[in-house]
Amino acid sequence: MRMNTTHTYDRRAFTIVELLVVVSIIALLIALLLPAVQKGRDKALVSQSVGNLKNLASANELYASDWGDRQFTACPDDAGLVQGNCTTYLQTIACPPQQLLGWEGGAIWGYFLGSSGKCAQYGWPEACYNWIIYVPMQFGTASNPGGGNAFGSFRMPGIKAFNAYVSGKFYDPTFYAPKDVVPLANISKYFTTPAQFAYDGVNYEDSSYCWSPAAMFDAQVFGKNGVVSGYTAPTTFPTAYRSPPVSRCRYPSLKTRMIEHNWLQKTPDSLINTNFAGGKTAWFYNHGYTSEPASLFFDGHIELVGCMRAQQAEQRAGNLWSRTTPLGPNGYYGGQSYDFLVNTSFNTLTLNGIEGRDVLGIEG
Repeated sequence: MRMNTTHTYDRRAFTIVELLVVVSIIALLIALLLPAVQKGRDKALVSQSVGNLKNLASANELYASDWGDRQFTACPDDAGLVQGNCTTYLQTIACPPQQLLGWEGGAIWGYFLGSSGKCAQYGWPEACYNWIIYVPMQFGTASNPGGGNAFGSFRMPGIKAFNAYVSGKFYDPTFYAPKDVVPLANISKYFTTPAQFAYDGVNYEDSSYCWSPAAMFDAQVFGKNGVVSGYTAPTTFPTAYRSPPVSRCRYPSLKTRMIEHNWLQKTPDSLINTNFAGGKTAWFYNHGYTSEPASLFFDGHIELVGCMRAQQAEQRAGNLWSRTTPLGPNGYYGGQSYDFLVNTSFNTLTLNGIEGRDVLGIEG
C-alpha cells in the first residue's frame, strides 16, 4: 500500500508592517552599538599613541644617558655668546653638527647651514635660514612674533640626532600618532622603505609629537625676574641656548616633556584650520577647550592632558605659562583657536621652563 506523503504548508509571507518593525529594530541596534564600537576604536588609537610616547620616553632617557643628563637640543651650547646669530657663530666660533634627516637614493638629506665661515671646508649647501631647525623655538620680535612661524627643533624629533635612539629612520610609525590622519596619508608609504629618509618632492611631514620648547632653553628664558615674570630674550645672555639637565625638573610628575602637537582627541568636523593663512594647517593641540593631547611627563608617566585641565590649574595657581614673550598674550598661535573658551599654551611656553609646571596635582 502506498502512503500519501504530500503535505500542505501554510506559505504565509511577512507583511510590510512586520518588515518595517524588523528593519527598525536592526537600525536601533546599530544606533546603540555604533557609539560603543567607535569609542572602542578611538580608545585603541589613543593606546597606540601612548605606546609611541612610551618608546619616545625610552629614547629620551637613552639620549640623556649619552649626554650628561641633558634634555635634547639641536642647538650649540655656546650660541648665546653671539646672541644666537647663526652667521656670527659660523664666522667666529665653529661649524656645528648639521641636522640630518637621513639617506635616500644615494644622497644625504638634511638642514644644512651652508658653506660659509668655519663650514666652508665641507662645501655643504643651503644657508643660515635653516638655523630655525637648530634653535628650540623662534620668538621673533613684537613687530614680528615668532620670527614668522614660531617653529623650531621642538617640532623635529625625527631628525638624525634623536631618531638614532628610536629606529634610525626619519619616517617611522613611532613618530606619528594613529589619529593624525593627514600626515599619515602622505608618508605612511615610507615606513617600509629601506631608506632612512624618503621624499617625493611634494609630501613631507614632521612628527605628530613635539618636545616642550620651554624645557629645551635654559630655565631663565621663561623664568621669573622680580615683579616681571615669564620671558627673557635668549639673545641677551650667554647660557640661554644650553639645554638644561633633566635633573633640574622640579615637578617631574607635573611638567610635560612631549605631547601630541595637533588636536587629535574630540576634534572639530574639519581637519583644517582655516584661521591660518592659506587654510592648509591642522588644528593645534591648544586650539580647542576640549582638546586632550596624549602627554609624556618628565617622570615617565603618560596621560591625556586636556586644555580644560591646564586652564583650571591656572585658575588655582595663577599663570603657569608665559604671556610676556613676543608671541603676546595669545601665546602659541592662540589667535587661531577654534573657540573662545580655550586660552592656554601649556607645554610650549611653560613659566620657568623645565623648572615649571603645566598641571597641578591633588595638593595643587
